[in-house]
Amino acid sequence: MATALHVAEILGGLFLIAYVAWDVFNTVALPRPTPSVYRLARNLTLFSWQAWCWQARRMAPGQKRERWLGGFAPLLVLVLLVAWVLVLILGFGLIDLAFGADFNPPIQDLGTAVYAAGTGLLTIGFGDIVPTALVTRLIVIGSAGLGLGTVALVVTYLFSLYGSFQRREVLVTMLDARAGAPPSGVALLETSQRTGLIDDLPALLGDWERWAAEVLDSHVAYPILGYFRSSHDNESWVASLGAMLDAAVLILTTVEGQPRGRAEMLVAIGVHLVEDVSSFFGFSNDGRVGVERTEYDAARLRLEAAGFKLEGPDVGWILFAQIRARYASRLNELAGFWMTPPALWIGDRDHEAHHAEP
Repeated sequence: MATALHVAEILGGLFLIAYVAWDVFNTVALPRPTPSVYRLARNLTLFSWQAWCWQARRMAPGQKRERWLGGFAPLLVLVLLVAWVLVLILGFGLIDLAFGADFNPPIQDLGTAVYAAGTGLLTIGFGDIVPTALVTRLIVIGSAGLGLGTVALVVTYLFSLYGSFQRREVLVTMLDARAGAPPSGVALLETSQRTGLIDDLPALLGDWERWAAEVLDSHVAYPILGYFRSSHDNESWVASLGAMLDAAVLILTTVEGQPRGRAEMLVAIGVHLVEDVSSFFGFSNDGRVGVERTEYDAARLRLEAAGFKLEGPDVGWILFAQIRARYASRLNELAGFWMTPPALWIGDRDHEAHHAEP
């Protein structure tokens, strides 16, 4: 009976250790999404985000809510590290309990085994419980190596996340002056015309094409990056992407006389980005345009007042709706999921406050 119990403890411990090692590998080391329903990191992220959003909805929109939502992602990385370490300690504790007779003094209960495993894995080394056999010495060495390796990987992971976050936010912050905060594709075109920067639009679209490619690579590899919020009020990478895509679609379908090559390339990579990120979270495209014809007509009036020559309204609307339907519903799902500040045509569909923007 004792032998069967020891075997069960060893197998249980090995399972927990292998489970954490697999989860750390998929979360930190593997540069591609692994949406397994059994992963600790994935489930902990989704369930804790639901609770975090529940609390956020009880707060009035504003800086307090944004600070609360902005604290989630950095805290989550630390919580994941603690969770991985605790499960590893429990796994090695079960193995230490199975080989309890090979320690001095002998380990006779789970509490003592977890304590011994914790001091070994965290390399504290009090020396009050000492392995006396080769197998237990190897277990202690293995736990120390795995513990140090896990902490080192998570620290490296955190630096990588912040590097990607900072690169993502440079163009998002720069967009404020051109497209407003929250950003709007219509406002971007108006500002470009008013300031005489209309000839710079192709270069700007090219910058955002490269931005979209980098965000596609980083956010698909490490989906937790999507939870990192912009540092400034009314900014969001989701809304900024939507504003740039909307501006590109307006150039392709509504505004005459503008170079359309860069706009077409941005739409292509932008749609790819929205598809891949939203697919990880299970969001599908329902084909909705996300903009009413009256809203489109209001945008046309603003562009015409800004001095743009426009395509015919009916043809322009048909083409606009066809292209925007490729990304609109998924983009709005992402905006709602991450509770991003609402922008024109993106996120919250109550546009009363945005219709009044200059």
